[in-house]
Amino acid sequence: MQSESSQPLLNKNLKAILVLIIAVVIISLILFRNLFFYSTYLLKSFGELSVDPEIAFKNNKPTFLEFYAEWCEVCKEMAPKVSTLKEQYEKDINFVFLNVDNQKWDNYIRKFDVNGIPQVNLFDRKGNLQSTLIGKQEELKIRESIAHLESADESQAEIINSEFSVIKENKNNEVNPRSHS
Repeated sequence: MQSESSQPLLNKNLKAILVLIIAVVIISLILFRNLFFYSTYLLKSFGELSVDPEIAFKNNKPTFLEFYAEWCEVCKEMAPKVSTLKEQYEKDINFVFLNVDNQKWDNYIRKFDVNGIPQVNLFDRKGNLQSTLIGKQEELKIRESIAHLESADESQAEIINSEFSVIKENKNNEVNPRSHS
């Protein structure tokens, strides 16, 4: 008889503990969402706070142009490194971030032959392409390329490939026989 009366009490205690654990997890996710989703947050903020490319190429400053996508894992991995560089060089260099999923930037994507992301193009003060970094890059390599930007006199485009994400084809606006009623 004694075990029958303690079993409902045990079930109530387990339910209370389970509810408490779920509450702690939800509260943690809410409080620390920027920490858990920091890279995605950085990518979104890059796009929102980016210098317009037309202005960047005309204001007599070197330009750091990155093509990215919010779904790109390599882009997310590089975001904290790029953020550090942006904070350090923002006064001397234009930082332009173009989301490859935004059709507004199609002309730039074609112009600079973007077929893998992230792709960083570095331009001198006159708008001459100095180097192209495709895929995952070490912060030191990007810093070296930026330092080379400052000392570059003539256009010597250099392409550096590494691990990258292939751009997904956007089929949202594709027309086919079944898309019409």
